[in-house]
Amino acid sequence: MEFLAVVMLAVFTAGYLVLAGGDVGVGMALPWLGRGQDERRLVIASFAPFFLGNEVWLVAAVGIVAGAFPGLEHQLLEDLSPVVVVLVVGWVVRDMGLWLRGRVDGAGWRGGCDGAVVAGSWALALGWASLLGSLVVSGAGGGDGMNAGSVLGLPLAALFVWHGVGFARWRLPEAMAEAMAEAMAARLRGVPARYGVSAVVLAAAPVAAGAGLPWSGAAAEGSGLALTAVAAVVLLPLLAVVQGLVWWTFRGRVQAPSYL
Repeated sequence: MEFLAVVMLAVFTAGYLVLAGGDVGVGMALPWLGRGQDERRLVIASFAPFFLGNEVWLVAAVGIVAGAFPGLEHQLLEDLSPVVVVLVVGWVVRDMGLWLRGRVDGAGWRGGCDGAVVAGSWALALGWASLLGSLVVSGAGGGDGMNAGSVLGLPLAALFVWHGVGFARWRLPEAMAEAMAEAMAARLRGVPARYGVSAVVLAAAPVAAGAGLPWSGAAAEGSGLALTAVAAVVLLPLLAVVQGLVWWTFRGRVQAPSYL
């Protein structure tokens, strides 16, 4: 059961980073992807149908950690509390900007909400990069809590931008996507943004972070481990089907602003 729980945690974490990494990356690059208020509305509309469903994968991953590996939960919440705080605050600020942006018809208000989306997205990306880097070093015997990986992992945040640009190229109107690709090519140093390539790297990141962790010492005792693993197995196909239906429904290029 311990192995099954670890696999489920890797699947749900990778699913979150791949799926939500797209909207996080778009939020990070919002000032460059959208040159005015109208274009930025379209940029946000590109991921609006997906971002809440993407966050469900993170909620499920957190549930697996709490139910199956309370020792790891202790390490994250106590030893890496500054990084976790950055993640939570970034999540709240980013979502607040998305939900409140269309509530007031004013350029200043929308600009402030855009700033919240950008700042929150960068906080999320940097927080995840620092967290994964910390776990990689910790698993390699480099000490628990904040360590060298907390800083060395920060460049991973650039991968979110690359992933987001690849997502935007697929979702934005063709003319806007082509102009955006040309503008971003110089910023990405000529490296084309390929959503599939960045997705593979993001999916591999949590696997690398967890490869050296002492899972047996962090596992729950009694029935908690088995119940959590079985619940994750049952939830996975349901979530995958619903996610697939959403992506199929909104598979085309966005043409108009969304409810956000």
